[in-house]
Amino acid sequence: MDSSQNTVLGSGGNGMLATPLNDTAAAVDDPKQNLNQVIDSIQKTLGQLHQLYLTVSSFNTASQLPLLQRLNGLVTELDNMVKLSERCDIQVPMEVLNLIDDGKNPDEFTRGVINSCITKNQVTKGKTDAFKSVRKHLLEELEQTFPDEVESYREIRAMSAAEAKRLAQSQSSLPNGDVKVKPEH
Repeated sequence: MDSSQNTVLGSGGNGMLATPLNDTAAAVDDPKQNLNQVIDSIQKTLGQLHQLYLTVSSFNTASQLPLLQRLNGLVTELDNMVKLSERCDIQVPMEVLNLIDDGKNPDEFTRGVINSCITKNQVTKGKTDAFKSVRKHLLEELEQTFPDEVESYREIRAMSAAEAKRLAQSQSSLPNGDVKVKPEH
């Protein structure tokens, strides 16, 4: 393969040399950057497919060399895309792929998952509220029967809650147990 076959036509139509993927500077462990590289490669491939379409639709013998260059560029970019995608660990649910195959919008899957989560959350909230109600009723009944024991229970519970709050603040975690995350800039 001679050097003219290694050129890749960029989106502006000017010839650029393809950069090798195995360069150590290109090896990145950041998943977000890896995904952005794959997205850029997909967009570049789409641009090359459009250019290829335009070249093929107005094909004549004079456009044979640009056609071959664009085909070689497309193959190079597809190879680059495959190599970049190997560094991305993205799992797409089969339901999404089936929706796309059926010609439907994949947002329907997301909407369904969110609606399912909302339903489960409402059920869980109902159970939690029921337990709180039972606990409150039980404490009221116990207080009428065993007032001293309930008072000592409430003191122990208040001390325990204060200790948990102090410990949570010292560990930079949220009251629900989640750890605070510093925002990215």
